[in-house]
Amino acid sequence: MSASLPLAPLTRLEHAELRWDDDVASAAHFDDVYFSREDGRQETEHVFIRHNRLPERFASWRERRPFVIGETGLGSGLNMLCAWACFEQHAPAEARLHLVSFERFPLRRDDLRRMLAAWPALQEKAERLIQLWPQPVLGVHRLPLSDRVTLDIHLGDIIERLGQFEGRVDAWFLDGFAPSKNPDMWQSALYEGMARASRPGATFATFTSAGDVRRGLKAAGFDWQKVDGFGRKREMVCGQIDVPLTDTRRQHTPWYIPPEEHDVPRHVAVVGAGIAGTSTAHALARRGIRVSLIDPKTPGREGSGNLQGAMYIKLAVDTNLQSRFYLSTLLYIRRLLDSLDPEHTLWHDCGVLSLATTEKEAQRQRKFLANHDLPDAVMRGLEPDAVRALVATPLTDEVYHGLLSPLAGWVRPYLICETLAATPGITQHRHAVTDLTPQGSGWTLTLDDGSTLDADAVVMANAWRANSVTPLAHLPLMPIRGQVSNVPVEEGTPTPACVVCASGYAPPAIHGRQCFGATFIPRSTDDSLKMEDHLHNMAELQDMLPACEEALVEQGWNDKMEGKAGIRCASPDKSPFVGQAPVAEQWQQAYAGLADDAKRFSSDEKGQYHPNLWVSVAQGSRGMVGSPLCAELLASRICHEPLPLEMAIVDHLQPGRRLIADLKRSKS
Repeated sequence: MSASLPLAPLTRLEHAELRWDDDVASAAHFDDVYFSREDGRQETEHVFIRHNRLPERFASWRERRPFVIGETGLGSGLNMLCAWACFEQHAPAEARLHLVSFERFPLRRDDLRRMLAAWPALQEKAERLIQLWPQPVLGVHRLPLSDRVTLDIHLGDIIERLGQFEGRVDAWFLDGFAPSKNPDMWQSALYEGMARASRPGATFATFTSAGDVRRGLKAAGFDWQKVDGFGRKREMVCGQIDVPLTDTRRQHTPWYIPPEEHDVPRHVAVVGAGIAGTSTAHALARRGIRVSLIDPKTPGREGSGNLQGAMYIKLAVDTNLQSRFYLSTLLYIRRLLDSLDPEHTLWHDCGVLSLATTEKEAQRQRKFLANHDLPDAVMRGLEPDAVRALVATPLTDEVYHGLLSPLAGWVRPYLICETLAATPGITQHRHAVTDLTPQGSGWTLTLDDGSTLDADAVVMANAWRANSVTPLAHLPLMPIRGQVSNVPVEEGTPTPACVVCASGYAPPAIHGRQCFGATFIPRSTDDSLKMEDHLHNMAELQDMLPACEEALVEQGWNDKMEGKAGIRCASPDKSPFVGQAPVAEQWQQAYAGLADDAKRFSSDEKGQYHPNLWVSVAQGSRGMVGSPLCAELLASRICHEPLPLEMAIVDHLQPGRRLIADLKRSKS
């Protein structure tokens, strides 16, 4: 765990309660308007666009990383939309923009639409924001506004959120309700968080010239000056910071301090064409990086090769970092699929239902709901009668409760992999990698035909095979065999109306076939189909959906059964390894003192990492949901962007975490 401020309890956030006066909205909680009654867009242009010098800075932007804007209050999103419009007007075609905004009381979607209707010139951009508007859940929500523009919305208290924010900002919009109306935000911790997250020379602008604000900014290292305000506001403040505050949040976990930034690579080799590899290749190619996708098989033909897969996550009764990660991945993949396939040819949001077939599991589900006040669209509980009505086909008699995720559903994994791999900028290579050799700041990959390929950076996303190369030999990767069955069904067969999960899972039938499964055989790499596994899956189907299983028996399933056996990959703690590869020997030597007394251990020595070597492995049975956000995490690190997850979760996923855990347990 990093030394950043602790994460707040995982919950839904209150929506903003509004008062309307001739289509001008004010926040009831703060008794203040969202934007100028004279002209909100003109105020944004004057305060934030002009006094951060954005038109000229965008026009001269030649960096391969994106220009980053941070905002201290999202509100209606007007400031972000104006920055987006300014960027499109002035920036070169190859430039990219990354927007980051913090919000404690998010608007309802209908209120957002009503607010933004006041500016027809921004309507196309507003509709995109409205389409992607996130559920009001504490955390980071990444929205792909366009091919060149990304918006991260950090929902929650801004002081807590800045304590977990990882990224560096070029220009700040210091916005929010007036300091006199919102004193909880305008405090020294805000200015210090901004100063820590700034790049040298980062600018800021704010509508207020209050003395407490000026003194707080100065104490954090910002230089400021007064300038003419907008409308009835006589003065405002703008300025910059030349020497940002040093980030000391990982002083007690120096192994997790990321290395200094290197040039953004122009060519990345991604090894593995399952969902982890194709998601990563897609994320990098979208950022203008040339990608070589290397796998002996076509995309999605191994562990990701099932006819259907469930968008399934299981969250802990008491919130932990793994649960926070998987909830974020579910919310992200839903937005990704909406953008990637709005016609729903590759997926369906029919909902995922976790059955409680024992009273003990029902109690666990009810306790989870009591501990997590999440929106009904994300997760809600169902009593037995409601469960049966939802599934719309006879269930086992042993149903005590259900946990429904309405925005989830099923996907077609191999078709999604093919779609991601077809992103312009990706070249596919039908080979296995037999060796990996450092070459300057990059790598040389030796392929199974004896040929070599040079790349500026490498991402190993080939599951349980990743630790076959020397730099990753320390990774504890467990192969797990899983077989899924599918069989043709006759018209009228009682199949489920949503994805049903218990000990196994069964989605709605597709193209006249019912899928169900799956087996779980640790330490097996045998991918041949086995009749005993089909029998196992049939038994689990009978436990969940007895009428469906009975119908398949009557229809002679054993003569028609097909399936797919794939090899999943898991880590000892069941969370994936995502990030830059550590130099294992250096970690083991530098931090050997953890074995003596981990609580008292202290070191100033930073952990060393293999330059430009990254991993995304051990995705396990939830890789279909988790991999796309892991890909965004890697691409953001590689391209020096703000990260789409909290700092504590980033450290939880770090590939070197097992080295530290083993040292603490004296097992290295």
